[in-house]
Amino acid sequence: MSVIAVVGAASYEGRQLMLSLADEGRAHIGFDRRTSSKLEGDDPIERLNIESSTKLSEAFEKHGVTDVIHLPDRGTVAKSLKDPLDAFEMTLLPLMAVLRASATIGVKTFVLSSTASVYGTPERIPVPEKSTLKPISPLGAAAAGAERITTEVCRTQNIPLAILRYFNAAGADPDGRAAAADAPKHLITAAVKVALGHRKGPLKIYGNDYDTPDGTPMRDYVHVADVALAQIAAVDHLRSTGETVVLNCGYGEGASVQDVIHSVERVIGKELPVSIEGRREGDPSQLIADTAAIRQALGWRPRYNDLDLIVRTAIDWERKHGNA
Repeated sequence: MSVIAVVGAASYEGRQLMLSLADEGRAHIGFDRRTSSKLEGDDPIERLNIESSTKLSEAFEKHGVTDVIHLPDRGTVAKSLKDPLDAFEMTLLPLMAVLRASATIGVKTFVLSSTASVYGTPERIPVPEKSTLKPISPLGAAAAGAERITTEVCRTQNIPLAILRYFNAAGADPDGRAAAADAPKHLITAAVKVALGHRKGPLKIYGNDYDTPDGTPMRDYVHVADVALAQIAAVDHLRSTGETVVLNCGYGEGASVQDVIHSVERVIGKELPVSIEGRREGDPSQLIADTAAIRQALGWRPRYNDLDLIVRTAIDWERKHGNA
């Protein structure tokens, strides 16, 4: 029997992946250094020191793990600029332990969650996977390093590898079982909290003089449930073909900060208080995925490609679970 291990299972993307695996009836087990919070259901997440390859090897053996999906705990671009070493430690130390454990027990496939931050400020939009990696933040540099390390290890160990470069995962589980962490690291989460009065406003917009139609940065927002489906599809692809792939995971459509604000206002039905601040270091003007490769390789077809739907799922979660 195939058993998928999710390392980083208590993270935002990890909790959704655990739910999606359960929904599809896939045998799976989650591991994290922390326990999951506000996750409905009874998915198996074991608290474990994921920087210990010995502990991971033992756990993988115990549960008969055959496939690994690794989700690094990256933090944010802003935090990485303040503490670069933390970004590298958080990204690379657990990864090396997971890779050694995976090689030790001889897993059949490995999926690495990466990030569009590896592209930095791309020369071409939408950005294809063959673009040169030029990260402009320690977070992006750490992710690029993680890709290189994982590629070399999996190549020498003959482990089929899928690297999925996620753009902006957003929203909440469509059935209301999980969502982003309480700390509003992402624009949609922050906007929803301000709109509902669960966070003191106004919402800060960092720069309105970018080279975009309305002057605010544009991003490719992809629903977290679609991200989970892409991860599962990547495992299936590796199992069936053994072909290592590097793929963008986004919708290939850009939404500006103003677009997100207008979406929140539409769904909530009231105006959102905002303030314009200076630009932040490490923010490219546009970051939008070329998605031809993931659609062709994985047969991935998004189910939730609608900004208002993404926002509505986040609002529904926040209304039920948010704290003023």
